[in-house]
Amino acid sequence: MLSKNRLKLIRKLYQKKFRQENNLFVAEGEKVVYELLDSGWKVYEIYTTNPLQNIPHTLVDRSELKKISNLTSVTTIIGVFHLPKYQFSYVNNGFSIALDSIGDPGNLGTIIRLCDWFGIQNLFCSPNTVDCFNPKVVQSTMGSISRVQCHYVDLFTLIDKCQTEVYATTLDGNSVYKESFPTDGLLLMGSESHGINDELLAKIKNRITIPAHSRNRGAESLNVATATAILLSEIFRSRVY
Repeated sequence: MLSKNRLKLIRKLYQKKFRQENNLFVAEGEKVVYELLDSGWKVYEIYTTNPLQNIPHTLVDRSELKKISNLTSVTTIIGVFHLPKYQFSYVNNGFSIALDSIGDPGNLGTIIRLCDWFGIQNLFCSPNTVDCFNPKVVQSTMGSISRVQCHYVDLFTLIDKCQTEVYATTLDGNSVYKESFPTDGLLLMGSESHGINDELLAKIKNRITIPAHSRNRGAESLNVATATAILLSEIFRSRVY
């Protein structure tokens, strides 16, 4: 049974302000919820239409679950989890990604999945990038949020203190297919509409691009998540596993 107080709380958690005030976020769907549970994330409450074994939960019917769901198609399980507390160092090991002003939840979720796929543990986001615990972001990560740490930092400070090579993506950069990438580095991606902040870009000497092969150049740019996938594939292509 879902109480009115719990209903009110969960609905509030779809807003960033209340997620931060309550130190909680919502995860929907079996894939995401079970990935978080298996990764040892601290659970606050689980609401499900099906009984679970060895997991404390509250049984609800579909109509109750629909009231607290943010999805068009109602899932069978919703989890409320405590926000994690991350620590990071500006000394970077391996390759990491930094995002400047990414506003679309789906794009951020896909980039988090890409980080997980390529073994990237740290994702650095500008303060105005969409919250990684936005329910739409969490859903689109398909559980990868449990394995990738998202840090919201001042990117100017990050670039200044970064002790590895930093690469910025620009339309006029060097072809990514002609670059040789080190083991440790930082890849900076900007939004599709505005790109990377000009003052931030001025601090970075290594600029790369994905060359267009279309003769008429009808497309002005690539989706940022698509571009990230292509760039990471090239960065990691020469690694021996």
